[in-house]
Amino acid sequence: MTKTSKVITISFATLVVLFVVLLIVIANFDWNRLKPTINKKVTAELNRPFAIRGDLGVAWERQPSETGWRGWVPWPHVHADDIILGNPPDIPEITMVHLPRVEATLAPLWLLTKTVYLPWIKLDQPDARLIRLSEKTNNWTFNLASADGTQKNAQPSAWSFRLDNVLFDRGRIKVDDKISKADIEIFVDPLGKPLPFSEVTGDKGKSDGPKPGDYVFGLKAQGRYNGQPLTGTGKIGGMLALRSEGTPFPVQADFHSGNTRVAFSGTVNDPLKMGGVDLKLKFSGDSLGQLYDLTGVLLPDTPPFETDGHLVAKIDTEKGSVFDYRNFNGRIGDSDIHGTLKYSMIKPRPKLEGDMESKQLRLADLGPLIGVDSGKGTKTKEVQKDIQPSGKVLPHERFETDKWDVMDADVRFKGGHIEHGSTLPLNNLSTHAILERGDLRLEPLKFGMANGTINANIHLAGNKKPMQGEADIQARRLRLKELMPNVELMQKTLGELNGDAKFRGTGNSVAALLGSSDGNLKLLMNDGVVSRNLMEILGLNVGNFIVGQIFGDDEVRVNCAAANVNISNGVARPQILAFDTENALINVTGTASFASEQMDLTIDPESKGIRIITLRSPLYVRGTFKNPDYGVKPGPLIVRGAVAAALATLVTPAAALLALISPSEGDANQCHVILSQMRK
Repeated sequence: MTKTSKVITISFATLVVLFVVLLIVIANFDWNRLKPTINKKVTAELNRPFAIRGDLGVAWERQPSETGWRGWVPWPHVHADDIILGNPPDIPEITMVHLPRVEATLAPLWLLTKTVYLPWIKLDQPDARLIRLSEKTNNWTFNLASADGTQKNAQPSAWSFRLDNVLFDRGRIKVDDKISKADIEIFVDPLGKPLPFSEVTGDKGKSDGPKPGDYVFGLKAQGRYNGQPLTGTGKIGGMLALRSEGTPFPVQADFHSGNTRVAFSGTVNDPLKMGGVDLKLKFSGDSLGQLYDLTGVLLPDTPPFETDGHLVAKIDTEKGSVFDYRNFNGRIGDSDIHGTLKYSMIKPRPKLEGDMESKQLRLADLGPLIGVDSGKGTKTKEVQKDIQPSGKVLPHERFETDKWDVMDADVRFKGGHIEHGSTLPLNNLSTHAILERGDLRLEPLKFGMANGTINANIHLAGNKKPMQGEADIQARRLRLKELMPNVELMQKTLGELNGDAKFRGTGNSVAALLGSSDGNLKLLMNDGVVSRNLMEILGLNVGNFIVGQIFGDDEVRVNCAAANVNISNGVARPQILAFDTENALINVTGTASFASEQMDLTIDPESKGIRIITLRSPLYVRGTFKNPDYGVKPGPLIVRGAVAAALATLVTPAAALLALISPSEGDANQCHVILSQMRK
């Protein structure tokens, strides 16, 4: 053997011996000696406490999946016991994550490419606690330290990290969120085998986009959210889908809080950055208002509801997130509801926009939209309700305006058939509701009634204390027999009702608004019928008395009824309140106060032609709206022609009513002749 060969042989043998010695040293090395260094380094890097408090060890194993010479390279199998990760300094709780045991396998050859690759990591009963004290203070945001100790000047690392799978037998996540008042425990268990997305959701997936991952873990939640009890179950995807920006992360859950239910299934895009969601979403519960506790979206108290639709959300913490609830269908009370709504979480207030439609609408179900109880089936939160005073007729229940300024709204609504009792025929409701800084406008509010139309503009300034309200209402061509379809006597009439009304008042209830109102009311009715029987059917005892005293028990045709009433500070004073019948001309004077619900009216009848009327003395109606007193005024009989003479002085009020005639066939309307005569 030459000298050179000997040197090469000795050198190679030395290297082999050194390698064997190195392997023996590594295999027998006490890795626990590195724990202080590891704990210190990780603590400094994460800016929060970290410690491996139990055993730290490494076992070297060959990988059966590797072939060729790679199969001879041993892989380190690392295990560590009793690991804790603490919270940042501004959160007093000590532990964020506790891991009784962690095992992982490292691919050593990947280190040559500056990649730390863990094919799998196994967690033994991981226990994590997510804490949020304010919008800016939480324990899941990590402020990593750079080489110089500041985040600002940190340089991107040349090393990368890859993790393919997370294994564990059972995990627990405790959520303590002071913002949403959440105190929830979530238990996570492996499903045993992955479930395909379509098997859980019934959706075959999107043909024009990435296929969602499989469901891997099951969830069970219990606790309280915003003070309300909460329970639920669900499923989520695995680690591969979680870290992949191109693979939608599958989610499915069904949560219950009291009688409120929220169920969804679908995907989250780029879940580590909360890029957005695409879900089939269902809501149900006692009241839409109770969803505020779960979602933070302000909705009115309603009767029991249920709805399902398609939610597409874009999460943007800087510009504001947008939630688009598309093509939903459902019910509120006894009304069906359909449409699309968009909720934008923008500054200074969130905004709700969209279009809704109802084919079969129960009008009472709309009452809670402005704070008025719908009655049937409504289950609102337990709040102090205003009690209707005894002896009062006008509603005293308050409009709930306290939260009107929490969000803005721009919503259009259409209703087909409208149910309001059994006798009032309504249809084709449409309105455009605009809520801005607590100021609500319904412009316009339209609906069909009795073969005619009602057009109105309503303004409720809920941002004023007390609330200020305005209403501008027009009624056109309301057919009398359609207004009272269940009254047989009215089916003989061909007459119509036209009217204009303008009101402005202050107060947080209908009674308060009318009690302080200023405005005007104009009404014209032609070709009607009155009788004592009709008054009894309608339940109008005062009318029953008046008709009986003037006409006896006969059925009397009304050629024209006209009203031009001014309202000042809640007191109504008629300029004209007159009825022209085939037998008499009747004039009503006096006052009616909406504030005190008191009236003092005088009814002056005057006979026409040679027919004798049962009474030629004035009548009176006094007392409260609920319990009126009525009778015959004592004193002299009416001088013939006095009523006509009084009406003749009301030229201007009569002329103001002529505009209401044109919708009802012009000269064919009896009121045209009568008002023209009054002008002369």
